[in-house]
Amino acid sequence: MRKILIAILSALTSQFCLAQSTLSGRLVDDSEQAPIEFASVILYESNTQSFVKGVVSDMNGAFSLNDLKAGNYTLTIQFMGFEDKTIDGISIDKKQALDLGAIALSPNEQLLQELVVSGQKVTTMHQLDRQVFEADQFQNSQGGTATDVLRNMPSVSINAEGNMSVRGSTGFVVLLNGQPIQSDPALLLNQLPANSIKNIEIITAPSAKYDSEGKAGIINIITTQNATDGLFAQVNVKVGLPSIEPYDNKEAAQRYGADFTLNYRKDKWDLALGGSYLRNDKSGRREGDVWTEIGDKRTEFPSDGERSFDETNYSGRMAVGFHPNERNDFNISIYGGKRSKDRTADIYYDNKTYQLPDGGQISAFDYYNENLRIRTGDFALGSFDYSHRFSNESKLSLSALYEYTLLGGPTTNRNLATNWRQDQSIYNDEYNTNDNPLYGTRFNLDYDLAPTLLGQWTVGYQFRHLDHQGDFLYEAYDFDSDSWNIVPEYSSNLNLKRSIHSAYINLDGEGAQWNYGIGLRTELMDRKLDYIGRSIGDQRQVLNYDYFRFFPSASLQYAVSEDFKIKSAYSKRVERTTTFKMNPFKEKEHSETLEQGDANLLPEFIDLVELGIIKDFENQSFFATTYFRNTENVINRVNTVDSDTVLNRIYTNVGRGKAFGLEIGTEMNLTKWWTLYAGTNIYHYQIDGEFNQTKINPKAWQYLANINTTFALSPTMDLQWSLNYLSERITAQGKDSRFYSPNLTLSKSFLDERLSTTLQWLNMDMGLLDTNEQRISTSGDYIDPADGVRKAFYTTTNYVYEVDIIMINVSYKFNKLKNKAKFAESEFGNKEF
Repeated sequence: MRKILIAILSALTSQFCLAQSTLSGRLVDDSEQAPIEFASVILYESNTQSFVKGVVSDMNGAFSLNDLKAGNYTLTIQFMGFEDKTIDGISIDKKQALDLGAIALSPNEQLLQELVVSGQKVTTMHQLDRQVFEADQFQNSQGGTATDVLRNMPSVSINAEGNMSVRGSTGFVVLLNGQPIQSDPALLLNQLPANSIKNIEIITAPSAKYDSEGKAGIINIITTQNATDGLFAQVNVKVGLPSIEPYDNKEAAQRYGADFTLNYRKDKWDLALGGSYLRNDKSGRREGDVWTEIGDKRTEFPSDGERSFDETNYSGRMAVGFHPNERNDFNISIYGGKRSKDRTADIYYDNKTYQLPDGGQISAFDYYNENLRIRTGDFALGSFDYSHRFSNESKLSLSALYEYTLLGGPTTNRNLATNWRQDQSIYNDEYNTNDNPLYGTRFNLDYDLAPTLLGQWTVGYQFRHLDHQGDFLYEAYDFDSDSWNIVPEYSSNLNLKRSIHSAYINLDGEGAQWNYGIGLRTELMDRKLDYIGRSIGDQRQVLNYDYFRFFPSASLQYAVSEDFKIKSAYSKRVERTTTFKMNPFKEKEHSETLEQGDANLLPEFIDLVELGIIKDFENQSFFATTYFRNTENVINRVNTVDSDTVLNRIYTNVGRGKAFGLEIGTEMNLTKWWTLYAGTNIYHYQIDGEFNQTKINPKAWQYLANINTTFALSPTMDLQWSLNYLSERITAQGKDSRFYSPNLTLSKSFLDERLSTTLQWLNMDMGLLDTNEQRISTSGDYIDPADGVRKAFYTTTNYVYEVDIIMINVSYKFNKLKNKAKFAESEFGNKEF
């Protein structure tokens, strides 16, 4: 360790000693003083006009030309939409650091007029390892959350339960402004206001410098940013009209919320404050039909009733940034809040049991199950980020995060008489608590070496540690003794600790027509699961699992011409599981369902290969990508028969999964007032495995499609229609039906775009379609190895959720500057919520 520290200090010292003459400055828009990113800055020798060096301005509009010799120079600056600028007579002395300050570029008025007339804006950008989508082009998401933006992406689909997948896979990692977020997207992204998002980046084959987790790749969310002095303030308000369709729910759905952001930047300081509140309920019903067979008895228990969600999120954030000079950047952020998601499943059951094989009825029993599951999460976290840019263009970055989250929430489960409003009979009354605090830490150290002839080398190290403790207590009410008693088979204590050390080296380079990247990441993971049940005789179990693995990556892009590119990529990934899926003790969800994890659950390991093309046609664009994904240790939820009227859902490794498909997207400016964006993903998926000594081999072609078309009714008013469609999909034991949702949005801006309003018609149906509705079916037939008895089951459940939702959103910016709030986000707790 001492030798390593000495080596690092020596390297850093050498960087400072290599200081040479430098020329720097900052590019701004002459009209609004906003920073200009990605402008070309080229330095020439004044006498010979020979090329010396060139750079591109960064997100703050800043540029720096280093290692210059003493002499006289000419600087030229170019950026599309602005007049070229030339600065002559620049004289640099030996070892001088010359700062030109703010350099204003004047807009090209002729080009701006053409842009205003056309009203068209590029929505999609294709880079070597990612696709970049501009969030504000998807107006159906205005006033909503990041989830509403993501549902427009060509590879992304969201089902009726709100579960998100990329290319048919639910395993992906979320980054916020490039920082790792280990989160359940359906929960984390539901808290991030859509109005604060600038771009969405889909990275399907990440390089080695990114964390190796996520079998479907990475979604990077880029928030709006600002680099000019002054005060930025934005307030967003959202209100939902009363539900149009009745669902016979106990309570009416409520939808409203507000969020605000204040960002003040002056000289070296950047202060930000934000807060949000969102109430986003969803009405609905659940229609089920289930039967089980155990030996010579068959039990049928069809059901029907309420399935609704009441979701509340509120949080506060604060960030302080300090930028003493162009080479150093400090940022501290804290984030805290509360969230809850209440799922009501009040269901009527009509149970009947028959004797096999003649089918004579043995018994019948009907009842009403009142079930409420509450998931809560109180959280607090803090992060620290520091970066230093050396004079030779190398860069050192350090990041640390600490998180505490208290997860929990009770589940109440009561069986009542069918006519419970008149008959107050209570058959069962049960209560489940699951307080499970989580402690997480992350540390990153990254170093970008000075550019070489081969390209940009980057090396880094990351450490992550998770400590998740769970106390699961299930109690049943004893009417005779008038007391609550523990139910041992559903109660347990569990503690998961996981430490991960990883290091990487990565090279990115480019030539006249080639762009390439190659890297290698090593990862050492150590996992310890410590658990004990509450039954008499239960012994504490300690299971250890570790691995040391290599995760290589490579990408290559070739520009056949300026408007036609070919690219390919390979990436090896891992999908680590949540603590919930590793709890080996059963948890009672509601009357007919138990859930259980697998203490020996293995991570999924993924190999991904893709090949694609990008073609631009004037103001149109098209891309197509073929891909193959191989997954070892596929984790699926499978069902077994627990008793005649109860199924047990188990998360376990079922074998190997293979997917190959084609992803296509296009952006078309059909007229000056009509644009169309469409994307589709067609893929074949197959699982080869075994569960309960039964072969599992489902396979099928599946697809999804996202369409978004916009009509410019006036320079300040747009009408946008979108459709999200998901085809029928296979699972290890069955299939999920198709799912679709059409939406219509009318948007209008006022006061020089400071005030914007949207009227949204979400989940359009009008009683004519099956919008926002999905059926999930599974079946199985096996010999139980525990008792040698044949058991079989079939279950199909249709989830019917609210349609024809009307929302009104209002957003006001107190000035036209954009926010640069660099808030911390939860990395550990959201994934377990």
